[in-house]
Amino acid sequence: MSIENQIRHSLQSIEQAMRDLALWQTEPPEAEAFASTEPFCVDRMLAEEWLQWVLLPRMHALLDTKAQLPTSFMIAPYFDVALKHKQPGCAPLLELLQRLDALLNKEPQ
Repeated sequence: MSIENQIRHSLQSIEQAMRDLALWQTEPPEAEAFASTEPFCVDRMLAEEWLQWVLLPRMHALLDTKAQLPTSFMIAPYFDVALKHKQPGCAPLLELLQRLDALLNKEPQ
Protein backbone atom coordinates (compact mmCIF):
# COMPACT_ATOMS: atom_id res chain seq x y z
CA MET A 1 0.00 0.00 0.00
CA SER A 2 1.38 3.41 -0.95
CA ILE A 3 2.25 5.92 1.77
CA GLU A 4 -0.56 8.15 0.50
CA ASN A 5 -3.08 5.32 0.92
CA GLN A 6 -1.70 4.52 4.36
CA ILE A 7 -2.13 8.16 5.37
CA ARG A 8 -5.65 8.32 3.94
CA HIS A 9 -6.56 5.15 5.85
CA SER A 10 -5.03 6.65 8.99
CA LEU A 11 -7.14 9.81 8.59
CA GLN A 12 -10.29 7.72 8.17
CA SER A 13 -9.41 5.73 11.29
CA ILE A 14 -8.90 8.96 13.26
CA GLU A 15 -12.33 10.19 12.17
CA GLN A 16 -13.93 6.91 13.23
CA ALA A 17 -12.17 7.01 16.61
CA MET A 18 -13.44 10.55 17.14
CA ARG A 19 -16.97 9.39 16.33
CA ASP A 20 -16.61 6.44 18.70
CA LEU A 21 -15.53 8.82 21.48
CA ALA A 22 -18.39 11.24 20.69
CA LEU A 23 -15.87 13.96 19.77
CA TRP A 24 -17.16 14.36 16.21
CA GLN A 25 -19.25 17.50 15.79
CA THR A 26 -22.01 18.24 13.31
CA GLU A 27 -21.51 22.02 13.32
CA PRO A 28 -18.19 23.78 12.67
CA PRO A 29 -16.82 26.41 15.03
CA GLU A 30 -17.62 30.06 14.30
CA ALA A 31 -15.72 31.53 11.33
CA GLU A 32 -13.58 33.68 13.66
CA ALA A 33 -12.10 30.52 15.18
CA PHE A 34 -10.43 29.71 11.87
CA ALA A 35 -8.66 33.09 11.85
CA SER A 36 -6.45 32.10 14.76
CA THR A 37 -2.72 32.47 14.29
CA GLU A 38 -1.88 30.26 17.26
CA PRO A 39 -0.68 26.68 16.78
CA PHE A 40 -3.64 24.29 16.76
CA CYS A 41 -5.88 27.39 17.06
CA VAL A 42 -5.56 26.90 20.83
CA ASP A 43 -6.96 30.34 21.54
CA ARG A 44 -10.21 29.69 19.66
CA MET A 45 -10.80 25.93 19.26
CA LEU A 46 -10.80 22.80 21.35
CA ALA A 47 -8.18 20.26 20.30
CA GLU A 48 -10.80 17.96 18.81
CA GLU A 49 -12.34 20.84 16.85
CA TRP A 50 -8.98 21.67 15.30
CA LEU A 51 -8.43 18.03 14.43
CA GLN A 52 -11.85 17.68 12.78
CA TRP A 53 -12.22 21.05 11.10
CA VAL A 54 -8.62 21.99 10.24
CA LEU A 55 -6.19 19.08 10.11
CA LEU A 56 -8.34 16.33 8.59
CA PRO A 57 -9.69 18.50 5.73
CA ARG A 58 -6.23 19.95 4.99
CA MET A 59 -4.62 16.52 4.90
CA HIS A 60 -7.34 15.18 2.59
CA ALA A 61 -6.89 18.23 0.34
CA LEU A 62 -3.15 17.63 0.14
CA LEU A 63 -3.72 13.98 -0.74
CA ASP A 64 -6.43 14.81 -3.30
CA THR A 65 -4.22 17.30 -5.11
CA LYS A 66 -1.09 15.15 -4.76
CA ALA A 67 0.63 18.06 -3.02
CA GLN A 68 3.72 17.57 -0.92
CA LEU A 69 2.87 16.22 2.51
CA PRO A 70 4.42 17.60 5.69
CA THR A 71 7.59 15.81 6.76
CA SER A 72 8.25 17.34 10.18
CA PHE A 73 5.00 16.37 11.79
CA MET A 74 4.22 15.87 15.46
CA ILE A 75 0.66 16.25 16.75
CA ALA A 76 0.32 13.28 19.11
CA PRO A 77 2.11 14.97 22.04
CA TYR A 78 -0.30 17.92 21.93
CA PHE A 79 -3.32 15.63 21.90
CA ASP A 80 -1.84 13.50 24.65
CA VAL A 81 -1.87 16.59 26.88
CA ALA A 82 -5.14 18.05 25.55
CA LEU A 83 -7.26 14.90 25.77
CA LYS A 84 -5.75 12.41 28.19
CA HIS A 85 -7.25 13.81 31.39
CA LYS A 86 -10.44 15.22 29.92
CA GLN A 87 -11.48 12.38 27.60
CA PRO A 88 -11.62 8.91 29.17
CA GLY A 89 -10.90 6.11 26.76
CA CYS A 90 -8.96 8.25 24.31
CA ALA A 91 -5.99 5.86 24.10
CA PRO A 92 -7.07 4.42 20.71
CA LEU A 93 -7.29 7.92 19.22
CA LEU A 94 -3.89 8.84 20.65
CA GLU A 95 -2.39 5.68 19.13
CA LEU A 96 -3.83 6.60 15.73
CA LEU A 97 -2.37 10.10 15.98
CA GLN A 98 1.02 8.59 16.85
CA ARG A 99 0.74 6.38 13.77
CA LEU A 100 -0.04 9.41 11.60
CA ASP A 101 3.02 11.17 13.05
CA ALA A 102 5.15 8.13 12.20
CA LEU A 103 3.78 7.87 8.65
CA LEU A 104 4.45 11.52 7.89
CA ASN A 105 7.94 11.43 9.36
CA LYS A 106 8.91 8.31 7.40
CA GLU A 107 11.73 8.65 4.93
CA PRO A 108 10.47 8.53 1.30
CA GLN A 109 11.16 5.23 -0.41
